[in-house]
Amino acid sequence: MAGGKSSSFLSSCFSKRKSMPSHKSPSSEPLLQQKDAIRVQRRKNGWKAVPYILGNESIIKMATYGLQTNFMVYLVREYHMDQVSAANILNIWTGLYCLLTVVGASVADIYLGKFLTIALASLASLLGMVTITMTAFVPQLRPPPCILDGQKHLVQCVSNTKTQLGFLLAGLSLLAIGTGGIAPCSTPFSVDQFDSTTVEGRKSVHSFLNWYYASSTVIMLINQTLVVYIQDSVSWALGFGIPTLLMLSVIPLFLAGSKIYHHVKPEGTTFISFAQVLVAAYKKRHLKLHNDERVCGVFLDVSSDGNVVLSKHSLTTKFSSLKKAALVVDDDLKDDGSCANPWRLCSIQQVEEVICFMKILPIWASGGICFMTSAQEGTFVVSQALKMDRHIGPNFEMPAGSIKVMSLITLCVGIPLYNRVLQPALRKITKHENGITTLQRIGLGYLFSILFAVVVERQRRASALSQASEDGVAPMSVFWLFPQLMFLGMVELFGFVGHIELYNKEFPEKMRSIGNSLIYLCISGATYLSTLMVSIVYSVTGKHGEPNWLDNDINAGRLDYFFILIAALGVLNFAYFWSCARGYTYTSSVKAVESKETDILV
Repeated sequence: MAGGKSSSFLSSCFSKRKSMPSHKSPSSEPLLQQKDAIRVQRRKNGWKAVPYILGNESIIKMATYGLQTNFMVYLVREYHMDQVSAANILNIWTGLYCLLTVVGASVADIYLGKFLTIALASLASLLGMVTITMTAFVPQLRPPPCILDGQKHLVQCVSNTKTQLGFLLAGLSLLAIGTGGIAPCSTPFSVDQFDSTTVEGRKSVHSFLNWYYASSTVIMLINQTLVVYIQDSVSWALGFGIPTLLMLSVIPLFLAGSKIYHHVKPEGTTFISFAQVLVAAYKKRHLKLHNDERVCGVFLDVSSDGNVVLSKHSLTTKFSSLKKAALVVDDDLKDDGSCANPWRLCSIQQVEEVICFMKILPIWASGGICFMTSAQEGTFVVSQALKMDRHIGPNFEMPAGSIKVMSLITLCVGIPLYNRVLQPALRKITKHENGITTLQRIGLGYLFSILFAVVVERQRRASALSQASEDGVAPMSVFWLFPQLMFLGMVELFGFVGHIELYNKEFPEKMRSIGNSLIYLCISGATYLSTLMVSIVYSVTGKHGEPNWLDNDINAGRLDYFFILIAALGVLNFAYFWSCARGYTYTSSVKAVESKETDILV
């Protein structure tokens, strides 16, 4: 409590509110009936709504991942860019849409809601894909083909004009805006369709997250094979046009499901709410909390706008100093019982939301080094594949860029195997509703990221140096990379999906989009961290007559040392994650039974 004087005031304040006239204290029965109706709707329509949402996102992903997979080739071949310029454009675009996920999530949770945000972002993505497809259809929107001599040697290439480049960048910007709105909202919007206050609802959420990532894996697999083949061997216009037409057809399908969706209303400025808690806690820093801090009337628990709240965060014991923001003292309440100054008095649920965000941040920060291994898949793993035997049979050679198919196959097999076989078996052993906890799942992903970095390369390099052909290709099948890429698939199955699960389960309903955007910030951070590490290693090594670890000729370099360095960072990161996870307390949601009669937490 906050001292004897404030305690007596609280008692009288609470008594006064209980004795208020009935016309100022509406009955809670209609509110409870409304909440029960929403729970029934979620149980009835949960899985029915998911196909509409995921169908829309899957097609958007086909367009987005399709660009990430092969767009650099398009820029080099059709826009006659050098590899550095093309890579910079692609990296800037990737970083842009990852950063825009925070903007999209904030707009959804604070202003528009998830449904409207996804709908508008889908239209932006469609306009972006139409613009990019037009660059392939209309010859005037890209440079003319290069001139070759009789022996097919390059003679002359005309670079792109500012207008052509501007048109292309406009399409990429629209697609980045669309992806920034859809990516952080689709998963939370799907999770909103289930009642996570019940065991059945939580199991449905867990199952959905596994199948959600499985669908993403199938989309990436299609991009790595069919879409890339059409773009390279048939036509760029057709390769871009097919995802565009699919997008045009799936947006009306998403809108058609609006009647069965459960919509969580946005609840105002989340970040201002955070600031109010910090300011109020600072103003009341001189007050003290005792062991009996949950005495009737200590903490204010008022609904800010009267919206239906299906679940609340239960009180935690961490960051107790922040709970002072919810202590009711003299003049904090008006005569009608409402809050007099939101910068001096906050509800306990506002405080718990800030605590939830703060305790997740250390776990989130650990993801950067783990996901840094995924950044190697499109760079140095491809370099490994280029120096290995990629023949499948006598007449077919696998493209080095398609090596990612191995990790995708691991995911396609691993997700249903985990969901249908391993998880039920673990559930019987551990008695946990998900088999293992979310943090245990993330920890397994971190261990697999360490194993990824310590296999294959040393043996490949030794084979290349002892028996390589004139072009430096080792007499070693590219399928020896499968264990390495299998571990990378496990990183995504356990680590990446674990992070998605953590954010969607721990954050409250009104913050799930913002929470989901953290995974994209983590990916962006991992990409930039990998770039920084490559730059440092490249500048530091290769002196005093020693080969550079990241030499253009990987047989002369020491790529195995670079991978060992990543593994060492992974070990340190796992130790940090373990220390954070040991002290982590999961947020438990309780069914909210609130009315305007009982604005004080009992």
